[in-house]
Amino acid sequence: MKFSKIARFPSRFPRPEDGLRAVVDRAPQAEALAASWIERFRPLATRIYGLRRRIATVAVAVVTGLLFVHVMLGANGMIVYRQKRAEYEALRKQLVQVQQENDRYTQQIQGLKSDQKAIEKEAREQLGYAKPGEYVYVAPTTAKPAVPANHSAKK
Repeated sequence: MKFSKIARFPSRFPRPEDGLRAVVDRAPQAEALAASWIERFRPLATRIYGLRRRIATVAVAVVTGLLFVHVMLGANGMIVYRQKRAEYEALRKQLVQVQQENDRYTQQIQGLKSDQKAIEKEAREQLGYAKPGEYVYVAPTTAKPAVPANHSAKK
């Protein structure tokens, strides 16, 4: 089907086997075809040429808008940067707290290794030891309420 359409217009374009003479003979037809295309598209080209500054301004505005969106919302944009910065600050604060807790534990370990009063204090608090003649007071634990047998209170 496609070849039949081409075969219907053999006089419009020369075949390669016709040689250079056929090309030269058809040159005026080619020039006339080009001139008709130029005349057909000249109003559009003239209008585009007249609007070239507006088209350039719109193109620059669109590119600027796309760059702005990319900078703000892209993979490494400002929103992601702020989230990462907040996460960094939170982790830094957590690191400071853990270091302080670690220092406290280190001091406590050093005290238990060398200080007799620290050892006595831990024995009294953790193990409930007392000196002769002293009484250890233990606070009563709060009783938990009884759980109903039929589980109707959980509804």
